[in-house]
Amino acid sequence: MKEVDVQELYRQLVQNCNDAIIYSDREGLIRLWNKGAEEMLGFTAGEALGQSLDIFIPENQRARHWEGYYRVMETGTTRYAKELLAAPALKKDGSRISTEFSMTIIRDAEGNVAGTVAVMRDVTARWQKEKALRARLAELDK
Repeated sequence: MKEVDVQELYRQLVQNCNDAIIYSDREGLIRLWNKGAEEMLGFTAGEALGQSLDIFIPENQRARHWEGYYRVMETGTTRYAKELLAAPALKKDGSRISTEFSMTIIRDAEGNVAGTVAVMRDVTARWQKEKALRARLAELDK
């Protein structure tokens, strides 16, 4: 069997992952949008590439998001490299989903922060089950 080139392995891993993998540059413009992002959020790569992350960040979350994003760009650190961040996201059709994601800081050849990659998963179904369970427990406590 022929060995797979490492670059081709990376390309297929990113492109075909079921989780959304989104790379954005220092300004928050989308530079990579994989198949998982297309399926989860409804925007094709052609629609998303070059756009602001705002295309899927709910309006009431944007100020907080950008404050944190630019802090990461300046400091080069984020706790979400090891911890999951839970945040709502907007789909192309306007519906909201619950997501969890981790971040990886991407650096250029000189070591400067070039942007960040988010690996996102839709956890809406789990969140709805947990919400229903909490409501049921509260009802039983009465």
